[in-house]
Amino acid sequence: SDVYKRQAFFLEKVELDEDSDDGFEYDEVAVDSGDDELEELEEEMDEDLESALESIKQKIKPGHGTQDPADRKVMPVVAKRAEVLDDFMRNFMIKMKLNKTLETFQAEWYELTQKGILTEEDVGVVPDIYLRNQQMDDNVKYLRDELEKARKIAEHAESMFDNLRKERDFHRMHHKRVVQEKNKLIKDLRRLRDHYKHFEPALAETKDKYDRLLREKSMLKLDRDKLQSKVLGLEVTVQGLQSRDKDAKTSKVATRKKKLTIGPVNTVLPPDSRPNPNLTRNDPATDCGQWQPSKTFEGHQMSVTCVRLHPKKPIVATVSDDRSWMLWALPNGELILKGEGHSDWISSCDMNPHGTQLCTGSGDSTVKLWDFARTQCAATFTDHTQAVWSTAFHDSGDFVVSGSMDHTAKMWDLGSMQCRCTFRGHVDSVNSVGFQPFSNNVCTASGDKTVSIWDARTGLCVQTFYGHTNASNSVQFSPKGDMLLSSDADGVVKVWDVRMVSERLHYAGTNSAVNAAVFDPSGKVMAVGSDDGNIRLHNIETDKPVGELKGHADSVLDLVFDPDSGFLMSASADSTFRMWS
Repeated sequence: SDVYKRQAFFLEKVELDEDSDDGFEYDEVAVDSGDDELEELEEEMDEDLESALESIKQKIKPGHGTQDPADRKVMPVVAKRAEVLDDFMRNFMIKMKLNKTLETFQAEWYELTQKGILTEEDVGVVPDIYLRNQQMDDNVKYLRDELEKARKIAEHAESMFDNLRKERDFHRMHHKRVVQEKNKLIKDLRRLRDHYKHFEPALAETKDKYDRLLREKSMLKLDRDKLQSKVLGLEVTVQGLQSRDKDAKTSKVATRKKKLTIGPVNTVLPPDSRPNPNLTRNDPATDCGQWQPSKTFEGHQMSVTCVRLHPKKPIVATVSDDRSWMLWALPNGELILKGEGHSDWISSCDMNPHGTQLCTGSGDSTVKLWDFARTQCAATFTDHTQAVWSTAFHDSGDFVVSGSMDHTAKMWDLGSMQCRCTFRGHVDSVNSVGFQPFSNNVCTASGDKTVSIWDARTGLCVQTFYGHTNASNSVQFSPKGDMLLSSDADGVVKVWDVRMVSERLHYAGTNSAVNAAVFDPSGKVMAVGSDDGNIRLHNIETDKPVGELKGHADSVLDLVFDPDSGFLMSASADSTFRMWS
């Protein structure tokens, strides 16, 4: 018929086991067939399988039977056949691997079919709604997966947005802080510029005064030379008048020639066998844990770099970056004497043990000796080629040692007013120097991270201590001379045993650079001054902190204990020096 010419069918072959109880005859169900096709199928229900197969082949294969040759060119259309209900159940159980349930289902299904209990209406095809529900269920699962992925992406985007917002807020705060710091620096620069303009007239006046004094000095030198020539002439006249005594005259002339040929004489170093009186002393440790600032002195215009006490009187000497040194009376702080003469900042000073002189080291590469009685500069030593960082007197008062940025330390003889010895060996700036009490040994601390001991008689290095990891800023012998105290720019302070040549104590009480570390008169407590403006007191014997002194607004640059342990003096970059007691 025309219907069979336009439609294509497919045959499903089912193989049955010999043990199967299936006694039914299976009929082919045509897809999308009309009423004529259903009637034809009912008529063919009595045919056997072979006749049905032959009939179908004639219907779907072109060129057989009475088929019109013109219809052979028509392409067959494959339509999807609706799945039978029992096949749907079987396929589902096979898919889910329900083998036992499948056997039970087949047995009951065939039994009810043979008995006629199941009708054609009961065993029809699976409605399309189930297939659509399955497709919709698959779509729902797919959409749920996509929704979960989108949710994760949204969470990730939200976290990235939060991080970006935090970074934005951080950079905004950093920008505001930088702007505030910039405005502060601009304000400070303007203030300094105004301050400098205020001092320009004073500087010009000081320069004129200096030039005038130089001219006066030159005139004084000329007058002195004239007077000396007159004195020599008078001496010759006196010698001529005393020609009667020929022997006396000859003796005087010989003595005069001797004086003229010998010149300046070097001072002899004291013997090493001198006893140290501090060895027999056993002073208790200074009780300084509760000390407070008792007096603050202001007078210098710039940082106070060094402070020293008079050995016999209640007087303190200070030097500053403003190129001046001052003597103050204690405890009220009246200014006694002020000296100027260096052309650059003054870094250090020390008192003569006799209390009559002061030595200073400066950035102008010179060491000056000041006489209190004559209130003038007694000598200027210019052998250093770079800035002088530290100076110290020998206990005899006849020698001064100085450390310089030119990597050397020099010992000056105050008798001959010449450099007696140069200590060479450091490979960086010599930042601090000192004499061992009642001996001829010199200690130095250098920017090359070492501390050395030198023999002043030979100029050779006796011992070098290694252990600092940064530039060593200060060094000092204990009163008994058996220990050495050194500090560095990392905030570390070390106590060395001189006799055992070993490290006795390692103290790291601050992260700021330590500029000064000193012993108390007993040698049992040390005071440490650092860049954070605080002074820390530490007991060396017990290795425990004693206290902390706070009050300076800037770095603590120098410290010195009173010999009677009555107070401590400190110098600071805040242009003040303080008394603690």
